[in-house]
Amino acid sequence: MIDWLAAPSRVPDHAVARAAAARQDTLTKPPGSLGRLEALAVQLAGLQGRERPSAARVRIAVFAADHGVAAEGVSAFPQAVTGEMLRNFAGGGAAIAVLARELGATLEVVNLGTVNDPGDVPGVRRRVIAPSSANFCAGPAMTDAQLDAALMAGAASVADAIDAGTDVYIGGDMGIGNTTVASALACALLDAQPDALAGAGTGLGAEGVVRKQRVIARALAMHAGVDTARERLRCLGGFEIAALTGAFVAAAQRGLPVLVDGFITSVAALAAVALRPDAKPWLIFSHRSQELGHARVLAALDAEPLLDLRLRLGEASGAAVAVPLLRMACALHASMATFAEAGVSEA
Repeated sequence: MIDWLAAPSRVPDHAVARAAAARQDTLTKPPGSLGRLEALAVQLAGLQGRERPSAARVRIAVFAADHGVAAEGVSAFPQAVTGEMLRNFAGGGAAIAVLARELGATLEVVNLGTVNDPGDVPGVRRRVIAPSSANFCAGPAMTDAQLDAALMAGAASVADAIDAGTDVYIGGDMGIGNTTVASALACALLDAQPDALAGAGTGLGAEGVVRKQRVIARALAMHAGVDTARERLRCLGGFEIAALTGAFVAAAQRGLPVLVDGFITSVAALAAVALRPDAKPWLIFSHRSQELGHARVLAALDAEPLLDLRLRLGEASGAAVAVPLLRMACALHASMATFAEAGVSEA
């Protein structure tokens, strides 16, 4: 294991959270009447260590990588799409690029390795590990060195976010075949069967879903002897999922709140918590994906997402859509008058 993974996560500031909760009780509203918006403000206050938290400065990092298991025919789209989407991200045409502009958020796109390599693209950071991970039906998806490099790519992204004064970090994913990879990893981490977690992904029909589940079953049988979270990530994960895992661990260690996106990123969060259970308080779950396995992963993390809009795109799009909720929670918490300030009688 890389030494930095052994470092403990930062402990949220419970005294600040209590102070924020006390402030909520003085605002001109019945206690609890703003529901989860109140809880969000208090949670962020404890994570950021300030009674009046902020979600103004948001950094979105999208990690892209290809997967060897795509050779098994598990996706409705050709593998070339991963590299093509890197140009789309950088050119501003992808959903997450539009959302980032609307939010005034910083968008970082990281190429960890694509079969259809677009080369140097302005606006895309090259941290290429290999053209793709290996086919996990034939052997481990990654070598130890590749896994370390992917984990470190995520940690480096978080370091940059902290240097930029980021309030909230969002991780996103792009990679043809990555719902297969995420489903396989989740099955191993949760001791679950493929038919409980593997769904349609990019739009497979019923026959394609069955094929995908059979591919995952073969992979699970091949790697049945693997019994640690790190080895499960190495054998069944992918570069972008490992990078997200590293980012979430590093964010918890450095004290940076994370807004988790959908199925792929939630599986990375599951892996991060398996590696470092004390990372869990730093993860805020944005939405419930339509992908079959997401509900099971959320339940395992005891997570209640903020939104359910039937999204299943990835790219961090669902998390981006939830940012205004965080901002409204912070604005209400900071700017509402107290009963004393407004001269309003308390209950």
